[in-house]
Amino acid sequence: MLRVAGVALVLRPSFSALVAAEQEVGPLFALVERAAEGRLALGEMVALFWHCLKERPEGLTREAFADGVAAGGLAAATPALRVLIGQILAGR
Repeated sequence: MLRVAGVALVLRPSFSALVAAEQEVGPLFALVERAAEGRLALGEMVALFWHCLKERPEGLTREAFADGVAAGGLAAATPALRVLIGQILAGR
C-alpha cells in the first residue's frame, strides 16, 4: 500500500504491470540493483508504482500521482518500494 494525497492505493506486481514497467524503465533486475545501491531515480520509482497500481482512482492522472508521491516524500514511499521489490523478487 502507498498513501498518496491521503488516499491509500494498493500496489500489485502483476505480470502485465511488470511488463509495462519494464518497457518504460528497462529490465527489472537492473532496477532492483539500482534500488539496492541507492541509485533508483524518483521517476523510475513513480513509474514502477504507477504500473503496479491495482486500481487507479477515477480522474487520477500520472502527473498528479507523481506529484503526490513526491509531495509525500521519499521516506514515506520507501517502505512501499521495499515491499514491492520483495514481492517482485519472490514472485508474488
